[in-house]
Amino acid sequence: MKLKSLFNMLLAAAMSLATLLFVQCTPNHEFQLGNNATVIPLIVKDGTTSHFLTDYYPQWEGATSMTCDDERLLLTPTTDNWEEFDITTQSGTIVSTIDVWHDSAMLSIVVLGGERDTEGSYMSSTEVKGGVVTVVASKPVVEAVAMWQNEVIGDVAIDGNTIKVTLPKEAKRYQRSLVRIYAASESGRFNDVLLPLEYGKVVTDAEDITRQDFQSQILYSLMIDRFNNGTTANDWKINSPEVLDKVDYQGGDILGITQKIEDGFFTDLGITTIWISPITQNPYDAWGQNRNPDTKFSGYHGYWPIFSTVVDKRFGTEEELHDMLAKAHEGDMNVILDYVANHLHINSPVLKEHPDWTTDLVLPDGRKNIGLWDGETRLTTWFDEHIPTLDTRRNEVCEPMTDSALHWVRKFAFDGFRHDACKHIPLNYWRMLTHKMKSSMPERQLWQIGETYGDIELIGSYVKSGMIDAQFDFNLYHTSRDVIVDESRSMRDIAKVIEESEAAYGSHHTMGNITGNHDKPRFLSLAGGDMSLWCPDDKAEGWHRKVGVGDNVKGYARLSLLKAIISTVPGVPCVYQGDEYGIPGANDPDNRYMMEFDGYNEFQQRELAATKAMFKYRRSSMPLMYGDYRTLHVDDDVLVFMRHYMGEWVVVALNIRPESRKVEVAMPEFVEATGCSVALAAEGGEAQLADGTLGVTIPAYGYVVVNK
Repeated sequence: MKLKSLFNMLLAAAMSLATLLFVQCTPNHEFQLGNNATVIPLIVKDGTTSHFLTDYYPQWEGATSMTCDDERLLLTPTTDNWEEFDITTQSGTIVSTIDVWHDSAMLSIVVLGGERDTEGSYMSSTEVKGGVVTVVASKPVVEAVAMWQNEVIGDVAIDGNTIKVTLPKEAKRYQRSLVRIYAASESGRFNDVLLPLEYGKVVTDAEDITRQDFQSQILYSLMIDRFNNGTTANDWKINSPEVLDKVDYQGGDILGITQKIEDGFFTDLGITTIWISPITQNPYDAWGQNRNPDTKFSGYHGYWPIFSTVVDKRFGTEEELHDMLAKAHEGDMNVILDYVANHLHINSPVLKEHPDWTTDLVLPDGRKNIGLWDGETRLTTWFDEHIPTLDTRRNEVCEPMTDSALHWVRKFAFDGFRHDACKHIPLNYWRMLTHKMKSSMPERQLWQIGETYGDIELIGSYVKSGMIDAQFDFNLYHTSRDVIVDESRSMRDIAKVIEESEAAYGSHHTMGNITGNHDKPRFLSLAGGDMSLWCPDDKAEGWHRKVGVGDNVKGYARLSLLKAIISTVPGVPCVYQGDEYGIPGANDPDNRYMMEFDGYNEFQQRELAATKAMFKYRRSSMPLMYGDYRTLHVDDDVLVFMRHYMGEWVVVALNIRPESRKVEVAMPEFVEATGCSVALAAEGGEAQLADGTLGVTIPAYGYVVVNK
């Protein structure tokens, strides 16, 4: 007899109040069957791996038991209630499930072991007929698991290279739910397949995708003080000879964002999620010190919180914030808040009351613990002497800081967070915060993305259902930047990091793919050659000279190429304010000039038009939002890949060299390859499809996007 999932049991009229209290959630079925309810796979390695249940089911602090019918997996509790547990295996490639029980209620977790086979191992959905989805693989399938939300789909048939999955009838009752399919061949695991359902039917029309389908997001990063001045009534400057105007307040505010929402700026650009910089109260005096030139800094950026739950009046009022969020939602856009949990300003009343809440400034060997970003000091280092790091490893510090974050999504209609300095904050903070969010607000669709610089293992350690949904893929950005700018590098490096990210974070991850950010030199100045990748001090450059583009033709072509990459590979594109039309600059603060909304030169006008076309096309393309990724060709100069979804395909060709390239690629046998059209291209891009072979002409520093 098939066991019903906890979520289906919550639908039953006879469900007892005791059960509802036990799982700490209300019977809001749209949440329970939405994106936030799906659990990422649990990854095991040969030997023993340790796990936290809340990393997968954050509402649940423990379980009655955990079971598994797969003899390859040995489960052992390390706490009485299975809050922590070990899995032991010696079986290499695994695609399986374990079951988590609360009395008679059960949900499942997918377990994946071994390596993702990226050498020709690929599968994708091709059609759905009579409620049965067909998935075709490039190699014979030896095992497969299909999930509807967190319930195993029992009706899965494997026949050679084909998997057939019967969609559950229960899905017809819900506007949105998700099917996920995992499989392996003898040589390793395939990519996973993700299918959004609309009342039980596979979504094939992008018009049915909403802002809460997070794979469809296009992010816009803005710094409030440097975006748009909506009213001069709240303008304020330190006006001190100690502070150069470049690092004083410039007047941007919340009302300025609202005005740009209302005048269609974000909609015209194709943005679905606005990421705003911190709005918490910052100091009114100057801190920090730069030498040559000598200047202190104001807190215009928002990253020095005095009060973590107060709107800085220089940015606006609570009423203006409520109105901005309402206007964004009316325009079908999300807004996420940049939140700082790592530190407070030294003059914060909280630190005055609890001076012992910080980590130590001086290490046992006498060194100051400032800017020691990695190694044993990663979780304790301070960013500067005036912003002490909070010791959130301690529960008495972690509890109030997670409550301070919750304040912003409880009192205001934010759609989630961009979290600052994630890798300097211990994992217990993220577990506590997400547990509180999902337990106390089960009806909310909240998405979280974090900032972590490091290797894939470190970045991925935070990406869990019970921690953070995604992080910015700085490894993809840095590799793409360096390969595009440095002509001694190879396109193979970009292809490699795309596949590494897919293998590490899942084929349908929502990692942020950026054009740059407020802590980096403008990509345009690197691409045009006015700044060097190897500049010894990319902040000093902006203090001592006017940083420009260099070669405009090369610079803007390369900027468009970067946007073509981030708009078409797995993940969600994120454009930093000004990069949509292209402005030069060195690192902070030279990358933080007040935003301009008109007066663009001819290069900027073309760049803005190309950006709008890219984002509009991405948001209209199911393959680019939900398609499976497959490399078709890569050499030192060119990368060609395909995104495929339910029989619909898009091929993207990219060229990093100063000469145009012509390439021919064989289309996979299972795709319909009888004709094609060019959807997007840099000037001179062309494509033809005949006899299953796609021929593409890719302009210098260019791109071509082809569909059927």
